[in-house]
Amino acid sequence: MKTIVLLRHGESTWNRENRFTGWTDVDLTEKGVQEAYYAGDLLKDKGMAFDQAYTSYLKRAVKTLNCVLDRLDQDWLPVAKSWRLNEKHYGMLQGLNKSETAKKYGDEQVLVWRRSYDVAPPPVAEDDMNNPRWDPRYREVPDDELPRTESLKSTIERLMPYWEGTILASLKTWDNILVVAHGNTLRGIIKYLKHIPDEKLLSLNLPTAIPYVFEFDDSLNLQKDYFLGDPDEVRRRMEAVASQGQASGNTPAT
Repeated sequence: MKTIVLLRHGESTWNRENRFTGWTDVDLTEKGVQEAYYAGDLLKDKGMAFDQAYTSYLKRAVKTLNCVLDRLDQDWLPVAKSWRLNEKHYGMLQGLNKSETAKKYGDEQVLVWRRSYDVAPPPVAEDDMNNPRWDPRYREVPDDELPRTESLKSTIERLMPYWEGTILASLKTWDNILVVAHGNTLRGIIKYLKHIPDEKLLSLNLPTAIPYVFEFDDSLNLQKDYFLGDPDEVRRRMEAVASQGQASGNTPAT
């Protein structure tokens, strides 16, 4: 049996403030750190250990991974980082409060920007310092590949070459792989693994810092998938994610 575990990062500072984050590099809150350690404990209790780990260039994912590896006593584990695992780029929405944006544009429009498959928010300006073209961590990425905004469709399109050519391919060599990333990139991976239709992705709410386990046979055929942890806690975190971006909602993004 071979295993890939997908893990969304813990709560970040902008999650707590209910802001669109995207490629903005914000830190974990103390709650987010504890969520990450909790994920590590769940994996440890399951008796899991990993051969390779993957994460994005964004510190909220990197720090979540570090906390998990600390709990597993696998701080030495090889880690590969890629910008292709970054969160969906939210363009000019990045930094804006989701509830306030919903009051201005309506719940339906914000839901479309957040969760529709092929509609992207307005792009960030070329001279905006939040444009990834100015960030030194992306200096080796061709400018025409760096997004100024993204739909879920375009997010998945830039993710798939790395997923198929590197992560999934490494499962032929390794038995157990950990991927710590973000809500939308992980939704893209789940869509691929479970053959989810485009229109069904709107209702897929991925909880924060709850390990999602995918088990494969030696021919890399998916056998089963499941969340670790208490089902009530998984459901609570899913509901918190679903309530983000509503004009009347006060639940912080997670």
